[in-house]
Amino acid sequence: MHARRQPTPNNEAGRWSGRRRRALARLFAAVVIARLVPFGTLVASAEPDYAAGRAEMVRVIEHYTREPGSAVAGGDLAPGVLQVMGIVPRHEFLPDGLRGDAYADRPLPIGFGQTISQPFIVAIMTDLLHVGKNDVVLEIGTGSGYQAAVLGHLAHRVYTIEIIPGLAEAAADRLRRLGAGNVETRVGDGYYGWPEAAPFDGVVVTAAVASIPPPLIRQLKPGGRMVIPVGAPFALQYLTLVELDAERRVTTRQLLPVAFVPLTGGR
Repeated sequence: MHARRQPTPNNEAGRWSGRRRRALARLFAAVVIARLVPFGTLVASAEPDYAAGRAEMVRVIEHYTREPGSAVAGGDLAPGVLQVMGIVPRHEFLPDGLRGDAYADRPLPIGFGQTISQPFIVAIMTDLLHVGKNDVVLEIGTGSGYQAAVLGHLAHRVYTIEIIPGLAEAAADRLRRLGAGNVETRVGDGYYGWPEAAPFDGVVVTAAVASIPPPLIRQLKPGGRMVIPVGAPFALQYLTLVELDAERRVTTRQLLPVAFVPLTGGR
């Protein structure tokens, strides 16, 4: 029988030295990777993967727009609108407990009795505005800021008004954090628009009105468009396209039935 050889202090030191070298090598490799991969990619890897949800959301939107009776001419949204819908992180505009439902095609509560609109409706309203890269757009009803963020990817400048201070302040912080530098927010009564920033190439209203507010028409440029839900609160409403021609003549067209919370403020 041979006695088991006891490790000497030097052998233990040798083993520790080897482990230490291997650990240092792994650490060095991690540092090299961190320098090569964008910081945002590393952070995102620790979060739930929302990309698949956004892709499915876009697929559902495309499906609905091609159904008979769709409000979209020709059954196809502008490619830029679909691209933006696939980029903007809707989960960031929801309370933490609802983020798992962020890319379902339905409205969701955001507090203060308000909701974030169904993605399909956001896409339709954005598409109907025909937003160009040099356009200035007014939004009435900021909510959590999602529609403004979508518009911010397409327009030169977006002005958005929210009458509920808690929502307006949270949306302003969120949009700033997400880098929406071309979106300006304000607490106020959207019925009267934003006169000092007018005229606007487009106006989108995300709350229902019994009749179209005259101040918003006055702040629209000739050739401009407004998309607005019109109808009695908690009754049948229609998403309505308002167009202003070069002579400032107004035409309106009802597009599809919708259900929006009522616009609050002066009338």
